[in-house]
Amino acid sequence: MTALLEAVGVTKTFGGGLFQPAPTMALDDFSFKIESDSPAITAVVGESGSGKTTLARILLGETPPTAGSVYYLGKDLTKLSRSERRAFRRDVQVIFQDPYEVYNPFYTADHVLTMPARKFGLAKSKAETEEAIREALRAVGLRPEETLGRYPHQLSGGQRQRLMVARALLIRPRLLIADEPVSMVDASLRVTILDNLKSLTQDFGVSILYITHDLVTAYQISDNVIVLFRGSIAEAGQAGPVVQQPEHPYTRLLMQSIPLPDPDLSWPREQQPSEIGKQATGFQGCKFARRCPNAMDICLGRHPALFQTSQDRVAACYLYESSPALVGQSIDTVFASSKLRPGTDDS
Repeated sequence: MTALLEAVGVTKTFGGGLFQPAPTMALDDFSFKIESDSPAITAVVGESGSGKTTLARILLGETPPTAGSVYYLGKDLTKLSRSERRAFRRDVQVIFQDPYEVYNPFYTADHVLTMPARKFGLAKSKAETEEAIREALRAVGLRPEETLGRYPHQLSGGQRQRLMVARALLIRPRLLIADEPVSMVDASLRVTILDNLKSLTQDFGVSILYITHDLVTAYQISDNVIVLFRGSIAEAGQAGPVVQQPEHPYTRLLMQSIPLPDPDLSWPREQQPSEIGKQATGFQGCKFARRCPNAMDICLGRHPALFQTSQDRVAACYLYESSPALVGQSIDTVFASSKLRPGTDDS
């Protein structure tokens, strides 16, 4: 079956002009697809500058890739007809980190709900539209009487973010790209919003690409996790094993950066790179070698392939060189294999 959205060999570089001779690689040969018939939540995790938001913008067609292509139902995004692009805009929705930026301050909050309802013909009458909007608001924990008619600046950050989740619930897209949707929300509201996102997948069959720097929330709601470092996949697999037993040194570093809820425990220090790792220049070899405590001579020569350490795990690290390399396949094949295993736990 044709994938809903597929990235093939997508690369994005910035700079490289007169004032910046060395280009910055934001995304490096990234391939991944989201099936149209298997709704799931896939988290893309990494520190700032790892390429997460660049990936989101490329998948949305907002930023053109330097190389590679993105396909919607088998057709290149850049070659969609007007009707196909309209269908794409309904099927693929987005929630950004700062919801305030998507609001027009001259319109009330109602506008972000009534506009797509009218544009996509979601209801047959004005009364049906109003009722559908009220139901969507209640579903995300908002009271219609306290939300509708108010301007964006009159709503809290959590209310604005939940309003965007309500918009997605109203439109019922096939894919929702959520870029750091809870990073600017109080901790007390994060659980509510994350539960709202999970219900979109479980109750309405919406696939979600959840972009975050937080492995904890990724573990809580995701089926699969992709760990990005400097635009390349460091590790990928089922959320449970990746978070509980990370294989790549970078994933382990991310886990060590999570504070433990015990004031008597000291914050763990980042492990120092090996003597060989200190020799890495960053221009060739493994991208993580300069920070890696396990760096070896081979790490200085070329960036490692994705080695399939188990049926549902891959890691780009020479520690697993004895495992078969994932060549000519997208990492979604690893995710698919985990669904086929009997007794697989949807962590």
